[in-house]
Amino acid sequence: MPDHRPTPVPSPELLALQRRAADVLTSLAPEALELGAAFEAAGHELALVGGPVRDAFLGRASTDLDFATSAPPQETERLLAAWGDAHWDIGKEFGTIGARRFARPGAQGRPARSDVVVEVTTYRSDEYDPASRKPVVAFGHTLEGDLSRRDFTVNALAVRVPSLVFVDPFGGLADLAAGLLRTPVGAQQSFDDDPLRMMRAARFTAQLGMRLHPDVGEAMVAMVDRISIVSAERVRDELVKLMLTPDPRPGLEVLVDTGLADRVLPELPALRLEIDEHHRHKDVYQHSLTVLTQAIAMETGPDGPVPGPDLVLRLAALLHDIGKPATRRFEPGGGVSFHHHEMAGAKLVAKRLRALRFDKETVQAVARLTELHLRFHGYGEQAWTDSAVRRYVTDAGPLLERLHRLTRSDCTTRNRRKAERLSFAYDDLEARIAELREQEELAAIRPDLDGQQIMAILGIPPGPVVGEAYRFLLDLRMERGPQDPEEAERALREWWSRHGSGGS
Repeated sequence: MPDHRPTPVPSPELLALQRRAADVLTSLAPEALELGAAFEAAGHELALVGGPVRDAFLGRASTDLDFATSAPPQETERLLAAWGDAHWDIGKEFGTIGARRFARPGAQGRPARSDVVVEVTTYRSDEYDPASRKPVVAFGHTLEGDLSRRDFTVNALAVRVPSLVFVDPFGGLADLAAGLLRTPVGAQQSFDDDPLRMMRAARFTAQLGMRLHPDVGEAMVAMVDRISIVSAERVRDELVKLMLTPDPRPGLEVLVDTGLADRVLPELPALRLEIDEHHRHKDVYQHSLTVLTQAIAMETGPDGPVPGPDLVLRLAALLHDIGKPATRRFEPGGGVSFHHHEMAGAKLVAKRLRALRFDKETVQAVARLTELHLRFHGYGEQAWTDSAVRRYVTDAGPLLERLHRLTRSDCTTRNRRKAERLSFAYDDLEARIAELREQEELAAIRPDLDGQQIMAILGIPPGPVVGEAYRFLLDLRMERGPQDPEEAERALREWWSRHGSGGS
């Protein structure tokens, strides 16, 4: 029987992408077409795949080009060596070889084209052994089979080169137009093959502004325990990519709502403290997401003090209150307190980031910002001395500009008068910091005498006493500001006489 069902009418969004697709297919770098011709001449298929194709349809330029090929890795390496000015073995065991074609001068009157960087991977499928944390690589035979093993349909797009035939076996372009995140095969099968795809789903909701297909959301909830086989380093890398998107909030909400955060970042869902009927404290989870959004808005351009996206600031904004659940106390009279939650939070931040294998510098910076994020709140209640301002700057050290932004972002009150009062107080603090910095070079505060001078004045050898004297002079510098050498020496001798000639 003939099929008399009407042909679906493409949506305006799909038509727009299809028109853009035509432009994409005709604007590929000539070097990419040349590479495709080389593979074709050798009897192999080559196709541009995945993110670069997706991003091109979205009007986003990709600096690197990813290809899939029917050629085995050894043959790929040979062809890339002939095509490129440099090539490297990214991971031959995974079938991937990279190459770079250096920039060539443009035609007369045209600017030179930039370098072309490619990665070419043999058709493959990634699968996990149930007891292993590492993917098992199996090479495939067809482009469609390779695309079927991609994480989502919007990444299962390809353009064959040099013929420029568009390949979309799973309706990824229509999903892209609809803003729908769907898997090429059953979601449970896809996530079973590579559980990290569940975290990628969260990232793409933020990065691409997409929503989860119901099958994807249900599979994530059902399979959260499967993420435990993925290494901490891979989880960390995916979390970092999410945090560096323009608006990580939707992705973080997906992690929490599906239960994935309970496995990879449990301190975040733990912030969902129940709110009592008297609303004695705000929702700490929603507050933290709002602080993150506000901190991102305060990042600067590349020439500013905190160029965005800044991972340290964003992690600190998200995690600054994770000490609250452990320190919450219901006080007599109906109040709620979180005494010293900044100290508890700093320890929890360091523990979690170390578990995720973050580098030492990032761990220390985020923990320090967490520890310091409440320091300002006494400023508006009573005027700080110059000494207190100096200590604030010195304790923050190179994190001061981030601390400025974290502290300002931490104000999420709906009380306009309170918000304006806090903003004014911090404006005043920053003005005083600028004034003292101009006078005293705050960023490089040191005692007025160094260790060698201390030993010479007191006639003592190196040892713990020199450190005690140094700390005394540093405290004095904080309290009184810069002193001339004679004043510093007089104060040091007075300190020494109080401690006895033996320094005891």
